Amino acid sequence: MTTTDTQKDFDVKEELKKLPHKPGVYIMRDEADTIMYVGKAVDLHQRVRSYFAGRITGRGPQIAQMVRLIARFEYIVTDSELEALILENNLIKENRPRYNTLLKDDKTYPYIRVSVGEAYPRVTMTRTIKRDKSRYFGPFTSAVAVRDTIDLVNQIYSLRTCNRVLPRDIDRERPCLYYHMHLCCAPCESGHVTREEYRKRAEEALGFLNGNYREALRDLKKKMEEASAGMAYEEAARLRDLIESVKHIAEKQTMDFDTVEDRDVLAIAFDEETRGDSREAVVQVFFVRDGKVIGREHFYLRVRDDESDALESFIAQFYSGTPYIPAELVLSQTPRNRELIEEWLSARKGRRVSIKVPERGKKEKLVELATQNAALVLAKDKERIRREEGRTIGAVKEIAALLGLSGADRMEAFDISNISGYLNVGSMVVYEKGKPKKSDYRKFRIRSVGGPDDYACMREVLTRRFAHALREKEAYDAFTRLPDLILMDGGKGQVHIAEEVLREMSLEIPVCGMVKDDRHRTRGLYYRDKEVPVDTASAGFMLITRIQDEAHRFAVTYHRSLRTDAQTKSILDEIPGVGASRRKALMRAFSSIEEIRNADVATLARVDGIPMKVAIGIHAHFHPEKEEVT
Repeated sequence: MTTTDTQKDFDVKEELKKLPHKPGVYIMRDEADTIMYVGKAVDLHQRVRSYFAGRITGRGPQIAQMVRLIARFEYIVTDSELEALILENNLIKENRPRYNTLLKDDKTYPYIRVSVGEAYPRVTMTRTIKRDKSRYFGPFTSAVAVRDTIDLVNQIYSLRTCNRVLPRDIDRERPCLYYHMHLCCAPCESGHVTREEYRKRAEEALGFLNGNYREALRDLKKKMEEASAGMAYEEAARLRDLIESVKHIAEKQTMDFDTVEDRDVLAIAFDEETRGDSREAVVQVFFVRDGKVIGREHFYLRVRDDESDALESFIAQFYSGTPYIPAELVLSQTPRNRELIEEWLSARKGRRVSIKVPERGKKEKLVELATQNAALVLAKDKERIRREEGRTIGAVKEIAALLGLSGADRMEAFDISNISGYLNVGSMVVYEKGKPKKSDYRKFRIRSVGGPDDYACMREVLTRRFAHALREKEAYDAFTRLPDLILMDGGKGQVHIAEEVLREMSLEIPVCGMVKDDRHRTRGLYYRDKEVPVDTASAGFMLITRIQDEAHRFAVTYHRSLRTDAQTKSILDEIPGVGASRRKALMRAFSSIEEIRNADVATLARVDGIPMKVAIGIHAHFHPEKEEVT
C-alpha cells in the first residue's frame, strides 16, 4: 500500500505548532494510515507535544515503540474533558487501536423487566434498559437462569405474557391456552380478575424479585394444603414443585450486605510476563443487587498502554455498553481520573454514581476476594490463552514469514460455487488475527456470467468488492477495510485473475492461492508464480486449511439456500392462490414436492388452510393434461 498525499504533506513540527490549548481527543496513525492509539487530553497542545519531546518515561516500552511508528496524528477539540472521555471511548470501541487497552470479550447481559408502567404489567427478559417507568433486575450472567426465574414468577402469580394492549383489547378475543393451563389469570377477558387484583399480583411479583421469598413460600404452602385437603392432588403436586423451585433460588443468595444498595465490585490482575508488545490482564466483577451478590463475571484485557490506566479503560469501555449502571463502583485501585469517571457515569445513569476504594470492612474483603478470583482465572487460562494465540496470532506470523510479508492481520479468502454454471455465487470470508470475523463475511450473486466460468465469476466478485472499497473509502464498513493478504481457493489461474483486478484498480495487495492435491486436500501456497511448500504440521498450515474450508462452506451454503428458494418458488409460488403461508402449510403436510404432485384433490384439501378451490388449482397445475374443461 502506498502512503496517501495527506501523509506525504504531513509535517510533524508544523502540525505541533497548530495544537490548541483545549480539551479533546488525539489520534495517532502509522504509515499505512492505520489508527494505532486514541487518547484524551485536558490540554491537547501539552499532551501531544510530550510524545515527540522525549518526555515519555514511565509509560512503558510499548508506548515508546508506538511513538517510533507515528507517521501523522489528528485531533478533535471538545468543549470539556468529559466530552473528550466519551469521544475517546467511542473511537476505541469502533477502531480497536493496537496500543490502547482493549476489552477482548464485550458482553451484553440479560435483565428481568417488570413493566409497571402498563395497566396490566408483564415480567419479561431484555438486554436493554429504557426510561419507560419499568423496574429492571440484573444484570444476570445466565440467560437460562433469567428465563427460569421469569417462568417461576409467572407460574406463582399467574401474570400475562402476551403482547395485547390492555385495557383496550379486553373482550376482543378469548383467553389463550395459558389461562386454561392455570398459568395466566386472563385479564384480557372481563370477569376473571380486576385491575386492582392484577396490580396486587404484580406488586407481589416485584417483592419476590427483590428477594422476599418468605411471603411467596407461605402463600404457596397454604394453597398446597388447601388443594390437598380438597383432594386436588395434581394441583397440590404442582404447588409442591413450585415451593422447591423457590427454595432453590433462595439458597443461591449466600452473600449479604447490611445495605440494599446496588454496586459492582471490580478488581484486576496482570500477567507477570509480557508477550510481544502487550500483557494479558483479567478484570473480575461481582454484581451486587439489593445487598446480595447475584453473580460474577470475568473479562480479558490486552494492555499495551499504562497499566495504571487499565482498570479505568475497562470501566469506560464496559459501562458504555451495559444498559445498567449501579449507584456505586467498588474498586481495587483508585483511577487516575476518578472525578471525571464519576461525572461520566453519573451523566449516563441520570443520578449520582460514586467510586470507592475501601481499606477495611466487608467491601474491602469483597475486593480482596475479587482480586484473588481474577488472579486464579488468569493463572488457569494462561496456557489456554497461549495455545489459542499459537493457533491464531502465531499462525498468522508463520504465514507472513513464509511469504516475506511484514504482517497479515487481516486476510480475505474468496471462493466460487455453482452446479454446471447454474446459480453462480461467490463468497468472501474474513480472518483477523487468525480468527474468523463473521460480521465482515459477504455473499455475491453473480450477475454477468451465465455459464460455468469460475475465472469470470471470480473477476466479477473481486471487482465489485474492491470497487466498493474505493468508492466508499470515507465510510467505515467491512468493504472499506482492505486486507493485508488475499487468499484464493485455487492455484495459478485464480491468483492471476486477482492480480489483474488489483492492477486495474491501482491496488498493491499480496495474493496467494491455496493449492490442493489430487485428494482435494490443501498442500501449499501459490505465491509470486511459484508454489511455496508449507509444513503440514505447522499452525500456519492448519490456519490456511481452516480458511479454505470456511470459504468453501460459506459459498456452498449460500448456493444451497438459493437453490432451495428457486425450487420452491418456481413450483409452488407460480400456482394461483398459493402464497407464502399456504406454501409453508403444504411443505409441512408433505415431505417433498413429489408427494404434493402425486396427491389427489381430496388429500390436498385436507391440508390446513387449503380450500377446495385452491386444492383443485394445485392438482391442475401439476396435471394439466387431466384438467377438465367445463
